[in-house]
Amino acid sequence: MPMYLLKRLGASVLVLFLVSVAVFALFFAGTPGSVAQRFAGEGADQATIALVERTLGLDRPLPVQYLDWLGKITRLDFGVSFRTQEPVLDGIISRLPATASLAIGAIVLAVLVAVPLGTLAATRPGSAVDRFVSILALSGLSAPTFLIGLGLFYVLFFQLSRVGVTAFPSGGYVPLTENPWEWFRHLLLPWMTVALVNIGVYARFVRSTMIDALRTDYIWFARAKGMGERRILRLLALKPSLAPLVTLVGLDLGGLLGGTIITERIWGISGIGSFAVNGVMSGDLPVVMGTVIFAAVFIILMNLIVDVVYALIDPRVRLR
Repeated sequence: MPMYLLKRLGASVLVLFLVSVAVFALFFAGTPGSVAQRFAGEGADQATIALVERTLGLDRPLPVQYLDWLGKITRLDFGVSFRTQEPVLDGIISRLPATASLAIGAIVLAVLVAVPLGTLAATRPGSAVDRFVSILALSGLSAPTFLIGLGLFYVLFFQLSRVGVTAFPSGGYVPLTENPWEWFRHLLLPWMTVALVNIGVYARFVRSTMIDALRTDYIWFARAKGMGERRILRLLALKPSLAPLVTLVGLDLGGLLGGTIITERIWGISGIGSFAVNGVMSGDLPVVMGTVIFAAVFIILMNLIVDVVYALIDPRVRLR
């Protein structure tokens, strides 16, 4: 296990290094003049721009600039926003609770619905439940997130509001520490927006892996010994069926924590995704670079956690 962890950790560090090189090349090294221009202001003359370039070190060789930037990143110095003059890391941290609440809640909701659906479909292949899971999976893969969000907004907010039912807010975010009930109300529709994309896929995944588990010899032996179907499902078939789902959920969670851009925009949630979009629209280079690196770290971290959890569940993985 220690050697397995070292291999995965080394691979994660290598991927993060390559991401940092790509981010620097795309957003910084490629357009040093525009970076200085944004710092100096729209009406700055060439002398002022040249002074800013020297002040920021943009006139130095690119390898030196990259090492300097990488050193700041390792010290968690993501720079300062051009637009608000706020440290980028402070902006990310202040918006992290909203994005984390949305991402974790949506994943939990998707898993809670998908596992029972997938189990029912596996135990009743060809039934109405099985066909429903297949349709749900295809719908989740085909329907854009913004279309699901707008549909939920129209039906569960707009139409219900017309008849005087105000069960769901139109959007926004209330911190959990401020008001738990309002936190739940404001996030329920965003959770459903993200979860509906994943429920069918997760359920179909559970169905497939559980069918394989139910065909194994030890399941037939347990039935021959007189063990009931519910005990077989709960004690013998569920664990090997959920193990591969851990990988899928972990990867999805890493991506969502990096910023659920579309859902945050639809429901007016000021999270990391909205922060990144605002940075792109305003040309705020430090914000764009900071959120990209932050998202990459989260995705790589979740990959590492998934590898470790999967190795704990299935010892055969450690031998690869």
